[in-house]
Amino acid sequence: MLIATTLAQIQNALAQTRKQGKTIGFVPTMGALHEGHLSLLRRAKKENHVCILSIFINPTQFGPNEDFTKYPRDKKKDVLLAKKENIDIIFYPSEKIMYPPGYLTYIEVTKLSDVLCGRTRPGHFKGVTTVIAKLLNIVRPQTMYLGEKDAQQCVILKHLVKDLNFATKVIACPTVRETDGLAMSSRNKYLSSTERKEATVLYSSLTLAKNEIKRGLRDAMKIRYLIEQNIRTLSRGEIDYVACVNAENLEPLTEIKGHVLIAVAARWGTTRLIDNVSISVK
Repeated sequence: MLIATTLAQIQNALAQTRKQGKTIGFVPTMGALHEGHLSLLRRAKKENHVCILSIFINPTQFGPNEDFTKYPRDKKKDVLLAKKENIDIIFYPSEKIMYPPGYLTYIEVTKLSDVLCGRTRPGHFKGVTTVIAKLLNIVRPQTMYLGEKDAQQCVILKHLVKDLNFATKVIACPTVRETDGLAMSSRNKYLSSTERKEATVLYSSLTLAKNEIKRGLRDAMKIRYLIEQNIRTLSRGEIDYVACVNAENLEPLTEIKGHVLIAVAARWGTTRLIDNVSISVK
């Protein structure tokens, strides 16, 4: 397994890959790998000749009061997990490589970045789209694999790829969960034992709402209220938002119809968690 830390290393390795006509599957991460990341790597490995993992904690997607400095960092563990999965290349760039002195260029997917998480995290998605555009330009993969837990991010990055004509297919893969339903996240380790137990209310509330839709409930306001009340009754989590939106364009819905994304964000202390479910309704 190659650990590339410079542009020359990654580009030279990939030049040989392309020369041999091999396909490249790419999984961008910020490290602190868990089973959710590993599921993406396994699929990328299965569907391509070469699997590339990038690990870069991107400073431009963190707000001034967010957790950049304390974000989990465990390079040794990440490398061991990648080796165990037989990953071909880890791209591990420094901040100086990704944002050299004098860096001025940013990319933003407008409109989609201003709703849901974008309302309370201004500038977050501009940081995400900028770093992903740079990584796609460096790696030039045939396919990029993302997790559906970050549903808004998936929608935004699909638009980025389409709008800027990247020759990359974006595949969103199912959320991987703990046995009690909590969506796997690098931030889960910030939770106390009590908060960790309470946080399962996110998925149980989403599941409750999904079951009500299956029973015939179509009023989006009632669905949101059901989720909010369940979270407030069963936990001390502070709700950021509960939303029912069109899964393709993130437009808010009054009626549950079509391909629907039900998304939630809440905080326990300083730890902000997100989750979602989707459902198709005729």
